Amino acid sequence: MDLLSDELKSYLESSCDPESDLLKQIDRETNLKVSLPRMLSGHYQGRVLSLLSKLLNPQRILEVGTFTGYASLCLAEGLSKDGILHTIDINAELEDMVRNSFSKSDLGSKIIYHIGDALEIIPNLDEVFDLIFIDADKKNNETYYNLSINKLRSGGLIIVDNVLWSGKVIGEKKTDSATTLISDFNTMICSDQRVEKLILPVRDGIYIIRKK
Repeated sequence: MDLLSDELKSYLESSCDPESDLLKQIDRETNLKVSLPRMLSGHYQGRVLSLLSKLLNPQRILEVGTFTGYASLCLAEGLSKDGILHTIDINAELEDMVRNSFSKSDLGSKIIYHIGDALEIIPNLDEVFDLIFIDADKKNNETYYNLSINKLRSGGLIIVDNVLWSGKVIGEKKTDSATTLISDFNTMICSDQRVEKLILPVRDGIYIIRKK
């Protein structure tokens, strides 16, 4: 289920700022060389992440799920002068590709790239974050959320990707475990009184969650 038509997607992309040449290169290389390239945030969502980051001007960002580094660089655009972005991914096969992309960016020196299990890495990060982006294995969304919210400052944002799951979350019967898990996660966030929240129908749905 496509939430938007191709024509409307093209219009949205034409109405926001363009991608940098490096981001275009990452997009192209991901589609040519990496399985499941649709996991990449892409032009429009990348500009959304960049703008949200710039509005916060964060000192510390945590990203759970690096993939090929596209969203990492978009989020890093908003970092303060001395800001740092920690990004975590378990797929070591993509490490060389990701590090090469980061090395081509002026923002690369602000990114700390962790390879390993986020469930083990997050508890050991001695940081207070201003912005957290969760875009990894969906079955652990709630665990990532619970591990990271206590590391988020009051007024900070957690952004969670793919929460509309191609629109399947609105079906009366959840026909697969992934849809059920995402629907249950959305329900949990909706009832969490520690935060203000809303879902934006950007691409596959992003939950914007502000800690009170």
